[in-house]
Amino acid sequence: MKRAKALNLIEENISEENLIKHMKAVEAGMRELARYFDEDEDDWGIAGLLHDLDYEETKEDPDRHSLLAVDRLQNEDLTEEQLDAIKAHAGQKTPETKMEKSIYAIDPLTGLIVAGALVHPEGLNEMDPEFIRNRYDESSFAKSVDREAIASCEDLGFELEEFFGLVLDGMQNIQGELGL
Repeated sequence: MKRAKALNLIEENISEENLIKHMKAVEAGMRELARYFDEDEDDWGIAGLLHDLDYEETKEDPDRHSLLAVDRLQNEDLTEEQLDAIKAHAGQKTPETKMEKSIYAIDPLTGLIVAGALVHPEGLNEMDPEFIRNRYDESSFAKSVDREAIASCEDLGFELEEFFGLVLDGMQNIQGELGL
């Protein structure tokens, strides 16, 4: 699937601007990890971009989250790997592949980074992995962020700060779109 088509699907299904920014942040992190792993950046990015396509419809019914999106995307030009990654991010499938493990860990990390950018004097632009690590270690900061899911980046061979740096780089690449 081309990115323009994915953006059209988002426009048709998502009304909340902050959710769209979140989806773009996950896309940016996925693209950065795809480059790191020498994988298809577009495939990984599209999975990240579409991962919350059904969120507004399923936020009151989390057991259906991602399953509705995958049903909707079944007849689109996506690979099984992308569909499985979308399911894995929401716990509907155990993350097994690099793509699945990456999206599972990136999704909550983007929330932590956004929360950090909102309190950092220079916003996203001047943040570094150490700043994110300090916020990660503060259990009272961004309490709803699933730190266990973020820590699963170790299953991909990353130390936390290295992973923070890669995802942060991806998000900084689209800082204007994120408004941070």
